[in-house]
Amino acid sequence: MIRDAIKAHGPFQGMSSLVYAKGSYANNTNVRADSDVDIAVECTEATYWGEQTPGAHPPLGKYTGEWTPTKLRRELVAALKAKLGDDVDTSSTTAIQVHSSAARVEADVVPCFRYKHYLSATNYREGAKVFRTDGTEVINYSALQLAKGRAKNNNTNGAFKKTVRILKRLENVMVEGGYHREVPSFLVECLVYNCPDDHFGRSSWTSVVKGVLGHIYVSLASEAEPINQGKRWLEVSEAKYLFADGKKWTRKDARDFAYAGWNYLGLGKV
Repeated sequence: MIRDAIKAHGPFQGMSSLVYAKGSYANNTNVRADSDVDIAVECTEATYWGEQTPGAHPPLGKYTGEWTPTKLRRELVAALKAKLGDDVDTSSTTAIQVHSSAARVEADVVPCFRYKHYLSATNYREGAKVFRTDGTEVINYSALQLAKGRAKNNNTNGAFKKTVRILKRLENVMVEGGYHREVPSFLVECLVYNCPDDHFGRSSWTSVVKGVLGHIYVSLASEAEPINQGKRWLEVSEAKYLFADGKKWTRKDARDFAYAGWNYLGLGKV
């Protein structure tokens, strides 16, 4: 439906773009209670970039075309409203939300641009840059998240993604029962990703969940990030630190979730 809306919108004719699902739906770690779909509409007319160290990538010239972040968002809103009408909600600073009366599931549609983070002059990570309406920016690495998650899942004989879904369902049940506050779905997936592979090879799912929750609780005992950068926990993409300035969660939030889940399931003494 979103692709159809873009194709039918005149100003988008001739604009180079990619439309793709991202997040838990694309990564097959979604659960029924969190069934909304994240859709990226990525304008590839311009490429934004950053660098690991100054001088890693000399500037190649400034983009002078018409597709600014403001124009991209404005035209995407117009395209979606033309097809979906009042089901389009623009109140969020990041995503344009499509409500479920027009589709089988809710959707968060994110306008973004191609982004490259240069580690050297020839080596870079490719992602997408999002310009929020409040003036802030965020970089996503959806393709890396997909690739790293698949590799982890293969290394654990499919147990990684199953464990993620178990803990997401656990989080939903705890929230519904008023036992614990809501925890972002993305954070849960990243916490499980940072657990060693051998935790997923245990003889029962109870043992797997016990090992994963225990590892999260013990490993995040300190609220301070390790001085050794190699010991810091990463997002699934391995391109960004999981606990860093500007994040909506802290190490304590993650530890509290593991502790609550452990006790809710009656797994014994931590």
